[in-house]
Amino acid sequence: MTDAVDEIRAQWGRERPDLDTWPMGIVGRISRLSRLLDRELKEFFAGHGLEFWEFDVLATLRRAGAAEGLTAGDLNKAAMVTSGAITNRIDRLAAKGLVERVPDPQDRRSVRVRLTDHGHATVDEIVGPHVENEARLLGGLDPDERSQLEGTLRKVLESLGDKSLE
Repeated sequence: MTDAVDEIRAQWGRERPDLDTWPMGIVGRISRLSRLLDRELKEFFAGHGLEFWEFDVLATLRRAGAAEGLTAGDLNKAAMVTSGAITNRIDRLAAKGLVERVPDPQDRRSVRVRLTDHGHATVDEIVGPHVENEARLLGGLDPDERSQLEGTLRKVLESLGDKSLE
């Protein structure tokens, strides 16, 4: 079975036989997979009235489990965006009634962001179907393939400096 990346590599092999294009086979497939998954996830979340980034922020707050919420800095680390972008995202989610800003009980100069009851219910309503949708998207893999792929991707991420959320 061949795919578009095989065709691209074959074209380079014909035009530049001196190039060893093995990296294109991996990076090209990861890039194409990322675009396909992004499109599928965007469609899924749109069906629930959200954008993917909105769910990402809400899910970060939900899985943190802290009733007092997280600081914008904590959210910024998890989302890997600029501080200006996270402020904008918090503003937009607050306007939808999904999050609220509250004073930090340990530091009155600081503000925390937490889920509203509506935000909490929204995440809990969507996270199960979201996981089911992700399982559907990966349905072509058997359990051993999933485990192997997960480990291989983790190794690549670590080799590129990807760190834990902490």
